[in-house]
Amino acid sequence: MKLFFGLFFLIFILGCQKDNSKAPIPIANNSVTNTKPEIDISKTNQKAKEALEFCKAKNFNTDFCILIDMSLHSGVKRFFIYDFKKSEISQQYLVGHGCGTSSWSADDTKENPSFSNEDNSHLSSLGKYKLGARGYSNWGVNIKYLMHGLEETNNNALKRIIVFHSWEMMSDAEIYPKGSPEGWGCPTVSNNAFKKIDPLINNSRKPVLMWIFN
Repeated sequence: MKLFFGLFFLIFILGCQKDNSKAPIPIANNSVTNTKPEIDISKTNQKAKEALEFCKAKNFNTDFCILIDMSLHSGVKRFFIYDFKKSEISQQYLVGHGCGTSSWSADDTKENPSFSNEDNSHLSSLGKYKLGARGYSNWGVNIKYLMHGLEETNNNALKRIIVFHSWEMMSDAEIYPKGSPEGWGCPTVSNNAFKKIDPLINNSRKPVLMWIFN
């Protein structure tokens, strides 16, 4: 009798092990993380090369220019001071764009902004700009630069009062996956960023190129 129960117990244990071997294996959580977009250096360098040729032809400043890559998420630094002499980005900052029909100061279009040259569109305009007179601004550090649109895509900038200025709502550090606050079309940077950029523009003996592209 003991032998019978012993054999029965052994068969039971082996049966349980066999059944367990068929149990589903837990699958690791391989969900994709929200990866911060990276700057396309080759694209930026190509734009800088074209910008330098433009600056030479138009007698603009050939020491540096400002490049703004609006194809990047607004929570990453996409405003570049490009050093022509060293062929590299020397400074980079967050920059805001226009909200359009979305909420002012929100970040509704942080990944996919729209652009327009139309008055009252509240959108930013793509293209090359000559930074003009320095004046008083009601925003940020109370300094602004007029922006003269040089292309059909942005030649209403002065009429639309699109200017370069700072905004206290803009962050110094990257805030991805959140986006920068959106205004009515002006490229806006943080107060601290503007304090570093302002002397470069103000001390330039030739016009400075700002190129906003997508």
